[in-house]
Amino acid sequence: MTVYRLIQKKVSPEQIFMLSVLLVNGGNYLYNLLLGRLLGPEVFAEAALLVTLLLVLSFIGMTFQLAAAKFAVLLEDTQWSRFRFKIYKGALLGGCIAMLLLIVFAPSLQNLFLTKSSNMFIVFAIGIPVYFFMSVNRGIYQGKMAFKKLSTTYQTEMWSRLGITLLLLWALPLDPATVVALGIVISLFFGMLPTDSKNFRFNKSARLTAANTKLVSTFIVLTACYEGTQIIINNSDILMVKHYFDAKQAGLYASLALIGRVVYFIAWMFVMILLPTVVQRKKDGLSTAPVLFKYVSIIGILSALIVSACWMFPELIVQLMFGGDYLAISGLLWKYATATSLFAISNIFAYYYLSLDHYVPVIISGILGFLQIALITIYHDNLEQVVMVQIIAMAILLLFQLVYFVYKNNKNKKELFKADTNPIQNN
Repeated sequence: MTVYRLIQKKVSPEQIFMLSVLLVNGGNYLYNLLLGRLLGPEVFAEAALLVTLLLVLSFIGMTFQLAAAKFAVLLEDTQWSRFRFKIYKGALLGGCIAMLLLIVFAPSLQNLFLTKSSNMFIVFAIGIPVYFFMSVNRGIYQGKMAFKKLSTTYQTEMWSRLGITLLLLWALPLDPATVVALGIVISLFFGMLPTDSKNFRFNKSARLTAANTKLVSTFIVLTACYEGTQIIINNSDILMVKHYFDAKQAGLYASLALIGRVVYFIAWMFVMILLPTVVQRKKDGLSTAPVLFKYVSIIGILSALIVSACWMFPELIVQLMFGGDYLAISGLLWKYATATSLFAISNIFAYYYLSLDHYVPVIISGILGFLQIALITIYHDNLEQVVMVQIIAMAILLLFQLVYFVYKNNKNKKELFKADTNPIQNN
């Protein structure tokens, strides 16, 4: 037996996916680090703005992905075929609308974020329909637990973005931000690989039942709301700093956010596995609480380690990752990591309950997302103040999630302490 077959036998698809996500996050960090060093704080602020806009749009993309993942588990035969047709169609339509809106409002975005040109937004807009379509593909692989194919789509997108962007920056005498936008768009096409032709075989004569239509519509609307609040929490600070501060300060903050969000990106890896696992266990009548305990414990430990490292070695971390030009933000590193850690842990709770069709966490997150914006709007005298108000908002968010968990726990004590083989009580 070859070494490759031994590895295949001993390493599960879930473990392969987790290792792949770690590699993708490492590649994305390398991408941002190289841009930060090549472009300098002022120009890097515009490049980071494009990456942030992609994350902002991801609330729609993740809505398509999570819906495809959930109903890949729940629906079968003609119902699954009809759902696939509708969600692919919705992704393309939504992508085209978003593309046109971004092109129309490109000059306004230039004025809002004080960028040198509006061309970066126009080029970026072209990739939006591809991004949404790609998200459905990934959702199907996620729901079917085809983690090897899911891993490959992230690898092809990330490595092509890194290589193509660096090549274009060297070869094209254009505004660097526009070149970065072009690199992002091209990489999205690579993110479509691999594409399974079976996903495009539809039974167009079939119709979703009234019950399934209601279930799908409710989940998509509420998931979109939650993803929207998550994007507000996770990215509004970068956009607002770009608006309130000069280019150098915005570039410094962008590097701070990149380093401090390590724990959030690691938590996202577990969320990708958590959702289909929880949905499947609920469908099979098994206890879902152990899945929540497992991932909250892992993220809690990782958060503590990362915050501790940022507190003990801030200058070393900043120096190694971005260089001496960015050392001014080293004192804020552990504080920003604390804010993102609080958010990452609360996020595990929220996705767990979203998988179980409990939507109170969506409302809680929405309120706290707007609270964060309000606090930054009022308190933005310096970068430290921006970070501190985020710690306050995320601490309140996690507290509410824990209160909701205790409430559900008291209502369903038996479910939390039953063995995995026993059925749960559904609310």
